[in-house]
Amino acid sequence: MCAEDRISSFPDHILCHILSFLPIKEAVRTSIISTKWRCLFSSISTIEFDHCLLSGLTDRNVDSFKNFVDRLLKFPDQVSLDCFRLTDGISSWNDEDHDFDVSGWICAALCRGVKEIDLQLDNLGDAPSVLFTCHSLSTNTLEGKGSKLEVPPDVCLGNLKTLWLEHWVLFGDSINRLISNCHVLEDLAFTDCSVANTSELTIQSPSLKQLILDFFSEDVGGFNYVLVINAPNLVYFRYYSKIVNGYTLSNMDSLENADIRIDAFDFEDEINAIRLIQGICNVRSLTLVIDGLIPPTSPFPMFDNLIEFNFYGRETWLVEFLYCAPNLKTL
Repeated sequence: MCAEDRISSFPDHILCHILSFLPIKEAVRTSIISTKWRCLFSSISTIEFDHCLLSGLTDRNVDSFKNFVDRLLKFPDQVSLDCFRLTDGISSWNDEDHDFDVSGWICAALCRGVKEIDLQLDNLGDAPSVLFTCHSLSTNTLEGKGSKLEVPPDVCLGNLKTLWLEHWVLFGDSINRLISNCHVLEDLAFTDCSVANTSELTIQSPSLKQLILDFFSEDVGGFNYVLVINAPNLVYFRYYSKIVNGYTLSNMDSLENADIRIDAFDFEDEINAIRLIQGICNVRSLTLVIDGLIPPTSPFPMFDNLIEFNFYGRETWLVEFLYCAPNLKTL
């Protein structure tokens, strides 16, 4: 007996939705099932190119791969994209002999109204400016491997809720301009980034709920700037960095969880370290890693809301801190 092919009887949009959960290579292989399936893969809503797909590339078939990607992304009258991911592996093939049109692929995805984009752009140059003028984007994850992040003057990301940047050199004016034009931003992360050519880094967003700042990288720039944060609805804050020239943290009344890790500092940095701690005094749960080489001489603020505290550092800092946490339940 021949079993009935009930899956093939589904409408095309349901089949395309199913194919979107498969790796692109497996989705393409379904084209041999029947004539109905032959071109379905070209209308999937999630496209991901990763090292598994690229591991089979050779000098003989790399041109065929480029042509395939061009057809897949740039074919007219295709459905809108939910997600486009370009992860590790593509940079190893992008040289003078092959020259993948990565910027063209990104632009094609944006033209199809992509909602989520995840790009590893190491060795592929700076981020295309069109990434900062796409109204459809709700999630933007960019890894740059030390590239400069230049934000155009006409930046407009009206629907962006999540922005994760990793391994970028940040310029204060660009970041200030970027954040101020993301009016519904809720999740912002700078991971292993460095700050250059600015005296002040300002993060001001009434919609922001989660903020991650990992500025231990010293590839470019330094820590000679003032950090200003104004986020009245912030719930989670993670800050890994050396001490900078100053801190202005205001409107942190909604903060519930903070994870602070500050590197070794001396007497000259202590005042700024205390200012950072003062800015998060309303937090309920705090992880504090503080490598202060000297006993604290400045007073801590009162942490009346703190009920959970995880501490890594010298005993003198812990003892002084405990005097300021009268409602602590878990240490």
